[in-house]
Amino acid sequence: MKLVSTAKAFGGEQRVYRHASKATGTEMEFAVFLPREALEGFFCPTLFYLSGLTCSWEEVTMQGLPQMHAAKHGLIFVAPDTSPRGDAVPDVASYDLGQAASFYLNATQKPWSDHYRMEDYLTAELPKLLIDALPVDEDGFGITGHSMGGHGALTLAMRHPTLFHSVSAFAPITNPVLCSWGRQAFAAYLGDNEALWEAHDACALVASAGWEGGILIDQGLSDEYLEDQLKPWAFEKACRASGIDLTMRLHGGYDHYYHFVASFMADHIKWHAERLE
Repeated sequence: MKLVSTAKAFGGEQRVYRHASKATGTEMEFAVFLPREALEGFFCPTLFYLSGLTCSWEEVTMQGLPQMHAAKHGLIFVAPDTSPRGDAVPDVASYDLGQAASFYLNATQKPWSDHYRMEDYLTAELPKLLIDALPVDEDGFGITGHSMGGHGALTLAMRHPTLFHSVSAFAPITNPVLCSWGRQAFAAYLGDNEALWEAHDACALVASAGWEGGILIDQGLSDEYLEDQLKPWAFEKACRASGIDLTMRLHGGYDHYYHFVASFMADHIKWHAERLE
C-alpha cells in the first residue's frame, strides 16, 4: 500500500492509501482512521463504511465526522471507494450506473465484468490487505453504509456472515429488485435473469440467508427517495416475517444527505463497538 496522505485527528490519524487491486484490475484508494490505540500497536475492531451513489471515501471522512466517534471507542474506520475508476474502466453519463455506482457486487456481464468485482474486493482482498498491514482484529469486522452503501452493507453482511459480525445502515436501498436504481444496475451488471438479482436484494436475503445479530437502520422521513428507491417498509416486513431483530429509527425532517448521516454517526459507531468488542 502507498500512503497518499495522513492528518492528525482526535488523537489518531486519518490516512488515505492507494494500491494495485487484483480484484478490480485497477488502482484503488481507501481512507482509514486509526485511533490512538492502533497507532500504539494494539489490535482494534474495524468498521467498514460503504458510501452511496456519486461518492467516494471523501464525503464521509470530511462530512460524516466518524473520526471523533471512532476515537472514543478505539475503533478503526475504513471507507473504501464506491467503484473501480480510470480511463479503461467502463462508465456511462448517468450518475446511477458505472463509476461511483458499483452496487458492491461482482458484475457478470460485459463490459462491466472485467473491473466491477467489488464484492471480491471488499470481502477478500481489502480485509487481507488491512490484516497484513495494520493492527486490525481479523475477528472484529463490522459493516455499515449509506444509501447504495447501505444496500452493500446489508447484502454483504448477510452473504458473508463469517466475515462481518455487525451491520447497520443509513437510509439504505433495501429492495433494489423493485426500484429503478437497482433494476438498472442489476440488468447491466448481472443480466436479464431477474431470478439472479435476488442474491443481492436485502429483502430476499433476509428470507433466504437471515442474520443472527441485530440490525440498526436510521431513516429520515423527509428523504426524497424514501418511497420510490429505499423502501424501508418492505425490509421491515421481511425482517418481521423472518424473526430478525431490526431496530429501525425514523426521524422527522431529516433528508437523505450528510447532515443526516453525521447526526447519527455516533450511534452507529457505538452500536458496532459494543458488538465487536
